[in-house]
Amino acid sequence: MIIFDLRCTAAGHVFEAWFGSSDDYRDQQARGLVSCPVCGGAKVEKAPMAPAVPKKGGGGQLPGLFSSDPGTVKRMMGALATMQRELVAKSDWVGDGFASEARAIHLGEADARSIHGRATREDARSLAEDGVPIAPLLFPVAAPGEEN
Repeated sequence: MIIFDLRCTAAGHVFEAWFGSSDDYRDQQARGLVSCPVCGGAKVEKAPMAPAVPKKGGGGQLPGLFSSDPGTVKRMMGALATMQRELVAKSDWVGDGFASEARAIHLGEADARSIHGRATREDARSLAEDGVPIAPLLFPVAAPGEEN
């Protein structure tokens, strides 16, 4: 995994995003899958990054809830990945039909259950605007029969 500082060029929001590799970032950016989590803006670019160097005697902590200790970060990311794997294992893969299936479940037109799949940014935005409870997965998930 690699972390990038990204900047929304429309509003100047700066945020962090995790990718499997630099190639994953470029691929997702080219496909329009990278957007600002604050305003939803689609124009996002890499922001200049500076190393996190704690103040002397600062205990190695960054401001807020994040740790600068690589072991702690690795354990936290591992725990998140484990939780995601467990959630995905207990949900149904619906592929590119995610948006229509999520909407049908929300409207009571399909059996209520946990699902995961693929959706365009526009479909995800529309679902969220209509109050359909969705959330992106933190780590890439391969479709059945595909490799990550």
